Amino acid sequence: MTSQTITAAAAGTWKLGDRTVHRIGFGTMRLPQHGEALVPDAVPRDRDQAVAVLRRAVELGVNHLDTAAFYFSPLRSANELINRALAPYPDDLVIATKVGPGRDPSGDWLPHATPERLRGQVEENLRQLGRDHLDVVNLRIVGTDSIADRFGALAELRDAGLVRHLGLSNVRPHHLAEAQAIAPVVCVQNMYGIGASPEQEELLRICGEQGIAFVPFYSIAGSGRTVGAPAHDSDQVHAVARARGVSAAQVRLAWTLHRGSHVLAIPGTGDLDHLAQNVAAGSLRLSADELDELADLQRATA
Repeated sequence: MTSQTITAAAAGTWKLGDRTVHRIGFGTMRLPQHGEALVPDAVPRDRDQAVAVLRRAVELGVNHLDTAAFYFSPLRSANELINRALAPYPDDLVIATKVGPGRDPSGDWLPHATPERLRGQVEENLRQLGRDHLDVVNLRIVGTDSIADRFGALAELRDAGLVRHLGLSNVRPHHLAEAQAIAPVVCVQNMYGIGASPEQEELLRICGEQGIAFVPFYSIAGSGRTVGAPAHDSDQVHAVARARGVSAAQVRLAWTLHRGSHVLAIPGTGDLDHLAQNVAAGSLRLSADELDELADLQRATA
């Protein structure tokens, strides 16, 4: 696979509300630092390197970025890097951010925001990105409690013109139904990949039936989460990768995109070569036999 010549257009498109995006996007969580993301003592990444990765992503056709104000290291924030690299922004670029969690200046985590604090988080993203409105804001939650008050607060900001579209992150099916009774939901961003649980599969199915974008995170890392991709992948994944002459990470991304035309991938990296490989995975069409082989792994790990 000649990843250098493949663009994000190879993955096809989907709509986030009224915005059309390529199904391969870019997650910025790992841009501000090296090593494990979102820890107070993270080693900052070179600013010029991070800026170069963002600009190359857009050159390769990526028009869907995932970010958050709480993505920062001691010297770098993802939003600041996006602003520096890409402003003035291309007309087709969709920047999705998250609110709910917060970190203090030292990097330690704060309690998730109350409805009253969500406006401040939205305004913080607006300032950092240099925007007068946010394309997509996902409410990120922890737990199973009602989200009505928090999602209602974001719906008010949408009505006020500060937010164009709303989404959800780290939610259960009942959260989606609760939110939809308040305002339209254009995307659900949840952990998902090979080995997904039956509940994760159910939410993917519900989103597909309703035409809602499903945006997996950790689709490469799996249980490794913020640490990154597993050092030793499964025999099935490696067998497909060897047969195709691609990496295990590309197989995992391609498998995820095969789960439905409404699935959007947002792999992140601070490396230009890995960026090209991730984008190229959008052109990898797995055969029925390969999908069956990976489905066996899916059933074994679910």
